[in-house]
Amino acid sequence: MINRQSHRKDEHVSLAKKFHQPSQAGFADLKFIPNGLPEQAVANIDLKTSLAGHSLSVPFYIEAMTGGSPYTQKLNQQLGQIAKETGLALALGSASVALKDPDSAASFTVARETNPTGMIMGNVGAGVTPAAAQAVVDLVQADALEVHLNVVQELVMPEGDRDFHWATNLQNIINHVSVPVIVKEVGFGLDQDTIRKLHQLGATTVNVGGLGGTNFAQIENFRRKRKEMAYLEDWGLTTVQSLYEAQQVPNIQVVAAGGITNPLEIAKALYLGADAVGIASEILTNLIDNGVADTIQMIQDWIYGLKSIMTALGVRNIAELRNRPVVLNPTLESYLRQRDIHTN
Repeated sequence: MINRQSHRKDEHVSLAKKFHQPSQAGFADLKFIPNGLPEQAVANIDLKTSLAGHSLSVPFYIEAMTGGSPYTQKLNQQLGQIAKETGLALALGSASVALKDPDSAASFTVARETNPTGMIMGNVGAGVTPAAAQAVVDLVQADALEVHLNVVQELVMPEGDRDFHWATNLQNIINHVSVPVIVKEVGFGLDQDTIRKLHQLGATTVNVGGLGGTNFAQIENFRRKRKEMAYLEDWGLTTVQSLYEAQQVPNIQVVAAGGITNPLEIAKALYLGADAVGIASEILTNLIDNGVADTIQMIQDWIYGLKSIMTALGVRNIAELRNRPVVLNPTLESYLRQRDIHTN
């Protein structure tokens, strides 16, 4: 028998696919200035980066999506296979359910069984105990742990949490677990003040998880009987706005996720300071619609696409990419001016 939590996990996958749409994360608000004489070649492009102390050959990865049911076990097995074949890191969905329901553990452990040597990240909410967080690390043999912040999702979720005293517990998780911690938003973005507070709590890597991709306020509102909380569906900062906010906080590694759907958006996220870029909905939708082999090909196409963009701009690596000029549209310029954010 499938329990209520497992059913909710399947609902989330179904609704994430149902509401999948083109990016609204703000990347159209900036444009690279082209370089007609780039003096560069695709063969020279170096995409290497690091994430939470681990070296990555490609600066994007499969962001947390799912787990907790027989159906999502199949998806995580397939995602593990895709990660293994492409060399991408893989983040799993929130595994707190596996601590409450041991029967669901296999839906998470299947990723490591499928991909024994790749980088795998566990995932828990900011309200779990440090011991539970470490138990998830041990369960999935994680190389890093994502701890997600999802206040608005919980408030809209019919069965969600209603108490959000997380700071001390989050600090204890960071200090307790045996692997690096990545503190991430789930689609509502992070402002600079929150990022500073996270840094003060000991976070060394944050994922801005901006508005513009999978919308958990929309998903959870759809699950409500009256569907009366649609007014929160545009809550938060876009991924682009969040990345500019993060630029104001020194000495913290930044990851981008939220509505990133193609290599050009990846390049723009890297330009804006992200060291790694998480992709969720685009990969999930393609996997369900077209299968494992086609998704592997899509990722390989993206790697070539990212190298092509960098070649066309005349840059060899991410550091050089960040020195290219861009132009911003008036809406983004207005946001930065009102927030007193200064850019080069």
